[in-house]
Amino acid sequence: MRKVPVESAVGMALAHDIVRIVPGEIKEVAFHRGHRVRPADVEALRRLGKRQLFVWEDEAGQVHENDGAARLARAVGGAGLGAGSAAQGRADLVATIPGLLRVDAGIVDAINAPGDLAVATRPDRTAVAAGERVAGCRVIPLTVAEASLRRVEHMGPALKVLAYRPLRTALVTTGSEVVRGLVSDGFGPVVRRKLAPFGAPLIGQRIVDDDEEAIAAAIREARDGGAELILVTGGLAVDPDDVTADAVERAGAVIEAHGAPVLPGSVFLMAYLGEVPVMGLPAGVLRDPVTIFDRLLPQVMAGERVTGAQIRGMGVGGLL
Repeated sequence: MRKVPVESAVGMALAHDIVRIVPGEIKEVAFHRGHRVRPADVEALRRLGKRQLFVWEDEAGQVHENDGAARLARAVGGAGLGAGSAAQGRADLVATIPGLLRVDAGIVDAINAPGDLAVATRPDRTAVAAGERVAGCRVIPLTVAEASLRRVEHMGPALKVLAYRPLRTALVTTGSEVVRGLVSDGFGPVVRRKLAPFGAPLIGQRIVDDDEEAIAAAIREARDGGAELILVTGGLAVDPDDVTADAVERAGAVIEAHGAPVLPGSVFLMAYLGEVPVMGLPAGVLRDPVTIFDRLLPQVMAGERVTGAQIRGMGVGGLL
């Protein structure tokens, strides 16, 4: 690749796309990469502000920006992702399935460190839809060293999308006021609505009093009845009659976290009864459209274990 005056470029192939921009109206490719400049093109190129052009000449050990971007996207994209066509030194990665995006920040940082290649992604553990763009892969200069691309290709994929599993879900609703009919249950319809995008069936709901043993028994019965996810509502605050957390432990579950640096949802509970996740839903799930439950449910549905350390690290970005 070399730089020549526009009038000297006649007969030569352009090394990159040349874009015509009219602010607020048009952004289009006026001349495509590989176009051989004709005498009639010279004036049009000048009107686009071009006095010098980069023309393509094969150079040992160098790869054109578009070819490099396509290779970069293929290298970093793993399962559940597809690479779009490259243009202007950029190729995007798109989810081919709905699921949970996982990003290896270490690999992304290592790719970006030298400065000739750039990968920008959606946040790790983002729920994505099929067809959604999740990353942009860019070659910064007009050509990139073959050695740089091979270095990346040996790192392995940096991104993947984990498919959701439609977990059979049981709901345990606690509260003496609900048992006695003084207050109607609101969690059932909300939970069904939040499970629907994952295709997860609600296989049963038990409404029990604020009694530690009764709640624990309902949790065990749900597990024994084939539940792959158990949701428990109410009784998660710090009042003396809030016994749900103790009941979860009494059922035999191990609590990862009770309380989270996330608003709304700060009294959320995460536990595991063997391999079955148990999620304690605070009252905010009823009134707020997005809570910590909405952030963690995709991870659970993708089959990933939620740890206490992860929950305690959610404070940055935890104001929803």
